Amino acid sequence: MLSVERYEAILNKLETNKTVKVSELSKLLGVTEKTIRIDLESLEKKGLLMRIHGGAMLENTEGRIVPIKERQSSQTDSKASISKEAASLIKPHETILMDGGSTTSAIAELLGDFPVTVITNDIKIANILHEKENVQLVVLGGTKIHNSSSLIGDQAAQALSKLRVNRLFFGTTGFSIDHGLTVLNSLHADWKRKIINCADHVTLVADSTKFEKVALIQFATMTDVDELITDNNLVDVAREKLENIGVNVKIANM
Repeated sequence: MLSVERYEAILNKLETNKTVKVSELSKLLGVTEKTIRIDLESLEKKGLLMRIHGGAMLENTEGRIVPIKERQSSQTDSKASISKEAASLIKPHETILMDGGSTTSAIAELLGDFPVTVITNDIKIANILHEKENVQLVVLGGTKIHNSSSLIGDQAAQALSKLRVNRLFFGTTGFSIDHGLTVLNSLHADWKRKIINCADHVTLVADSTKFEKVALIQFATMTDVDELITDNNLVDVAREKLENIGVNVKIANM
């Protein structure tokens, strides 16, 4: 098992149980306890957990990356503002690709006033859009993955390879000028690399709390993003740095 696969397994276990033991992880993953301790040390340096005697726990600090369920239910005001700003950019008869996430789901809720084609691999987004008469919905098939409403796999990837869209809306676990865009899951990382490559215009929707957060796996650099829509808590110096590398930053006022 590769180290990144162990990292994912450890974080999944933490998300479920809040704490993990070195001895249990050693048996579960089939590696020595020394290897697990090294893994925990690496994950602690990334700010993804806190080591304790005999194991690790989720770090209870403001700067940590919280589990996905907590992320999806947080920053609701920011996400509402960001989704409104994002929806205002969509033009009639455009074809857009929407990745899964709470902010993109909020964008989907706002569609329907004019004709538009939406391509998605996300069950929740498809459910929001399927009865909207002005939305031509295309759902990419695949297999549902753990802790996600997204369908990912060879079927979805093959369908995606034949597509070209006007605009992509997608999110990320963390974004950083130095470390790019990062997520916690290798399947999500691979999928996001693919969707970025099939869009004429790439729009990242992410609240300011995700800035300078670094998750496990990098899937893109900030220069792969044409546009960032975020909230007005992003500090001016961060905005200037992002714009200096070619990212168009749109601030959604709350």
